[in-house]
Amino acid sequence: FIMYRNTNCFHLAIPCGDLETAKKFYSETLGCSLGNSEKEWADVDFWGNELTLHASEHKLVNERHDVDMGNVSVPHFGIHLSRKDFDDLKSRLNEKGAKYYDEPYLRFKGTKYEQETFFIKDPNENVLEIKTLTANPG
Repeated sequence: FIMYRNTNCFHLAIPCGDLETAKKFYSETLGCSLGNSEKEWADVDFWGNELTLHASEHKLVNERHDVDMGNVSVPHFGIHLSRKDFDDLKSRLNEKGAKYYDEPYLRFKGTKYEQETFFIKDPNENVLEIKTLTANPG
């Protein structure tokens, strides 16, 4: 599992509901690799970051906060992807019949912060933001 050798990766542990359902979503729907796993938890290589799924009946409480693109769910976590990986993931989600929680949206259009972003929910209703920077950062 490559992430353990990367000292700059981020680690997040979340309640995932049914562990087998969550593992299937993260591996088959999102295309992430699975790592160490026990009866009550599993590690996911979340694009080079360590996401640990914990079997739990608990769900995180979400609320919406008003930002430039509308109301965004908080808490949420996510990843910045290259344009190619972002487009590949959107295609994969469409092929799997996944539903967007918030449809793809272009933020900060025409600025150096321009990005395309969308939100999805995992099976335990954890909210994930997937984004790609589209403008030249120069």
